[in-house]
Amino acid sequence: MPRIADSTLVSETAYVIGDVEIGENSSVWHGAVIRGDLGEGQIGAGMRIGSGTHIEDNAVVHSATAIGNNVVIGHGAVVEAFKVGDNVLIGNNATLMATSEVGNFCVVAAGAVVLPGMRIPDRSFVVGAPAQIKGEVSAEHIEHMRLTRSLMAALAEEYKKDRSPVQRPE
Repeated sequence: MPRIADSTLVSETAYVIGDVEIGENSSVWHGAVIRGDLGEGQIGAGMRIGSGTHIEDNAVVHSATAIGNNVVIGHGAVVEAFKVGDNVLIGNNATLMATSEVGNFCVVAAGAVVLPGMRIPDRSFVVGAPAQIKGEVSAEHIEHMRLTRSLMAALAEEYKKDRSPVQRPE
């Protein structure tokens, strides 16, 4: 049974099932699928999604994984990683395959494919298919991540006020 903090927004069109814990002030947007049903009942099974983490539209998170605090998982991304650290940006349509790990303060660019077993060190900027480390995350990347998280948090607060799924002209 999912355990979701009261302050977290889960869209009515998102799907959250199984042994899933989602921390404070997070958001799960339209069409996102979070499946913590793989290996349910086994030691170490389940999924933890940290506080201040935002899972955007149509993203899929599936497997026993730990996702840190202040993470943004972009539109259409697929995450089956073993671990995603704190303060990470996973770009739109990126794929993190099973048993991969992403360190803290990393950027995984849009469309990147992180192969099974790949370990991405802290502060890495990763691009490509298959993914390659192209350098270190810059101060500009970190500021972009902060702004993106702030925007997602503000959108979640606005959406909580008026949860109507259809915007009608006045």
